[in-house]
Amino acid sequence: MPKMKTKRGAAKRFRVRASGSVKRAQAFKRHILTKKTTKNKRQLRATASVHARDVESVKAMLPYA
Repeated sequence: MPKMKTKRGAAKRFRVRASGSVKRAQAFKRHILTKKTTKNKRQLRATASVHARDVESVKAMLPYA
C-alpha cells in the first residue's frame, strides 16, 4: 500500500495542536485594509480554531499531523 498524501494546500493553512484541535489564521486581512479599523486589524492577527464540525475533514486532509 502506498503512503497517504497530505493535501499541501491544507498543510499550509492548518496546524494540529497537541490537544487535537486545529488552529487556523483569520480571514479578511489580505487587502482593502484602509476601511478597517486598527482594532479590527489587530484582532485579526490572532489565530482561531477550526469549527468542531470541520475538524474531521481537515484532519483527513492532514493524515500525518
